[in-house]
Amino acid sequence: MDKDTLHQIEQILGHQFTNAALVKRAFMHSSAADNRLDSNERLEFLGDAILSTVICETLFEMFRDYAEGELTKMKSMLVSRGTCARVARRLGLPKFLTVGKGMLSSKALPTSLAAGLLEAVIAAVYIDSGFEAAREFIVRHFANLIEQVDSEEAHGNYKSLLQQHSQEQFSVAPIYVLLDEKGPDHNKCFESEVVIEQRHFASAWGANKKEAEQKAAYNALVELGVLQNSTQQVGG
Repeated sequence: MDKDTLHQIEQILGHQFTNAALVKRAFMHSSAADNRLDSNERLEFLGDAILSTVICETLFEMFRDYAEGELTKMKSMLVSRGTCARVARRLGLPKFLTVGKGMLSSKALPTSLAAGLLEAVIAAVYIDSGFEAAREFIVRHFANLIEQVDSEEAHGNYKSLLQQHSQEQFSVAPIYVLLDEKGPDHNKCFESEVVIEQRHFASAWGANKKEAEQKAAYNALVELGVLQNSTQQVGG
């Protein structure tokens, strides 16, 4: 990695590295490394743990009136692969990732790789300058997402989250399809599913159409990796 590229990365991250070798390793995918131990996989492992710790601690301090279940939902959203990939792409980090020749033709970096890159960067900041530096980096770049999760995900507005994610990743809005309804008129239940670009996600039942759609949206978010599958898919 040349000095100009290093400087660009440092400017984006808002962190000047003491050890430039850490940056090179953080941006080295296993497909381009002679030895997997020279890639960013070990940094990704460490960064994942640091990210989870900082997010948990931040949520614990910010939302003192929230119960464990609410905090868990928020944490799952924030540390998911989908969210980490979104942060990495927003910062423009994927263009600096060194990948093998077989991956150069890919139009867009897969979500898992973009997410792993962010986690590797977090670990590199931590090793280079300590926990407080890593915490500051995470809080700075996740602040707006924490606000979003508080206003939407923690209150179960899964349709709104899915709408945003679908527009960002696929440039289309999700479609909700009513599959079935059962019961007498005064006590019906409904089954809905989400369809995005002809991909059908796990359906869900609800006491009304709105509830069924919210549950179906949750299932889609889990399958897409936006929410961690900390609970089973919602079936009814």
